[in-house]
Formats: sequence, structure tokens, C-alpha cells
Amino acid sequence: MEKVVAALDEIRPFLNADGGDLSVVEITDENILHIEFTGACSSCSMNNMTFKNGVEDAIMRLVPEIRSVEPVNFSLTF
Repeated sequence: MEKVVAALDEIRPFLNADGGDLSVVEITDENILHIEFTGACSSCSMNNMTFKNGVEDAIMRLVPEIRSVEPVNFSLTF
């Protein structure tokens, strides 16, 4: 969890600058990280791009133990 929080802290300033943030919902026994966008990020039309190119990238690069990252409050449309 500490590594995940540290990775998210790297991108958090960019989210905060636009009035948003994110939180960790859970890390499953299978090392799947569930996150939730909050504030402006929860309804932003760019949240898919932010998720893929920011959040997921940072987590997978800095916390290799995490097998996948999944949002809980929006659907990925890729």
C-alpha cells in the first residue's frame, strides 16, 4: 500500500490542479488495485486518458507487484 500511495502522490498534483483527486478503494488478494476518481476527475470527459496515461502508467511502473489497475466509478472506453 505504501508504494501505491507514493506512486499516486507523483500524479496527484496534476489532478489537484484541475480540482480532482483519487483514492485507493482496495487492493485485492490478486494484487488488483481499485481506484476511485473524486472531485472534478469523477465526471471529466478526459478521465479515461488520465487513467491510462497517468494513473495506470505510474502504478505499473513504480509498483510492479500490482497486476492491474481498475477504476470503480467510471467505465474504460478504449
